[in-house]
Amino acid sequence: MPGLYLHIPFCKQACHYCNFHFSTSLGQQAAMTAALLRELTVRQHELAGATLTSIYFGGGTPSLLPDADLAQLFEHIYDVFEVASDAEITLEANPDDLTPPKLRALRDTPVNRLSIGVQSFAEADLQFMNRAHNADEAHQCIENALRVGFDNLSIDLIYGVPTSSDVQWHRNLQTLVDYGIPHLSCYALTVEPRTALAHFIKTGKAPNVDEEQTARQFEYLLQCLRANGYEQYEISNFARPGWQAQHNSSYWSGEAYLGIGPSAHSFDGRFTRRWNVANNAVYVRHWQNITNYDELQSFENELFEQEILSVEQRYNEYVMTALRTNKGIRKAQLHALGSAFETHFQARMAPFLVQGWLLVQDEAVVLSDAGKLLADFIASELFITNE
Repeated sequence: MPGLYLHIPFCKQACHYCNFHFSTSLGQQAAMTAALLRELTVRQHELAGATLTSIYFGGGTPSLLPDADLAQLFEHIYDVFEVASDAEITLEANPDDLTPPKLRALRDTPVNRLSIGVQSFAEADLQFMNRAHNADEAHQCIENALRVGFDNLSIDLIYGVPTSSDVQWHRNLQTLVDYGIPHLSCYALTVEPRTALAHFIKTGKAPNVDEEQTARQFEYLLQCLRANGYEQYEISNFARPGWQAQHNSSYWSGEAYLGIGPSAHSFDGRFTRRWNVANNAVYVRHWQNITNYDELQSFENELFEQEILSVEQRYNEYVMTALRTNKGIRKAQLHALGSAFETHFQARMAPFLVQGWLLVQDEAVVLSDAGKLLADFIASELFITNE
């Protein structure tokens, strides 16, 4: 069943490693909310009346939304879409925003899941990443959220940070285990082009990422969370039984979703991807003048880019996403794509079976723990290319 994603493109400050679309200028917040409401109305038909099983507020920093704006967005979503009674409704939040009054206000909305960007409980790490919160706020937001009744929490952590020792990484994980957090998203620090971190490393102002440290901390991550009852259901995502993220799982399984807001992506579940312009001013200006779908056609080129996937691209996407999950690449799915894809995959995977990086389990091919360290490389070797 389809999901709805809303991109809230505002942040208090820029994290040094982040390459997502956002603005630190908050002057357009009210106009942005009005534009989001308009886009929700005009594009609702793209889900063809299907019932939403998940709603996800991402960003940016959705927890910066004023309470009244969030209430207005939810009221409108429930007006124009059918939402399942048990839908998973997630809001991404930064620790410094989750004050007791903010959390109590969120309890009065349909939000039933918080994804909190803690990243680390160490002051040195947070300063290196230029996070807006401090270590005390990282603890307080979790304690406050649990106190007001948010038990469905997902916490983000980053490993491989130059300032973070193995001992500190162990402490970060143990802290969340002790809090009883049911879902963790743990990412390796990645140096993305055109970020402050990339510039600092290039100019010698910051050390580069140590691949051995990253691998070592990833291996401990697997060991620690398995020992504490978490399932690694996707390379970066770990959940206790029954707490897997429904919205993100739909991405990895190729289901349809509608993306609303600047830079948001949509997928029809078959062959069409489209993504919104990554420019707040352009987005707001155009949506001020669009009231129906016919008018939207006049601004298609300014507001969207679109890609029609070939069968080969669908194969590559399936390989890339399925390989990251514990379900793996299913033989039946390859067969459905066509015998040529089965033949190609069988030939390309053979060396990785010998290396022990791929394993065959229950009619599926999955990554071993050693293979997970090389997931992107292995996926690229399994792709069909035009070369």
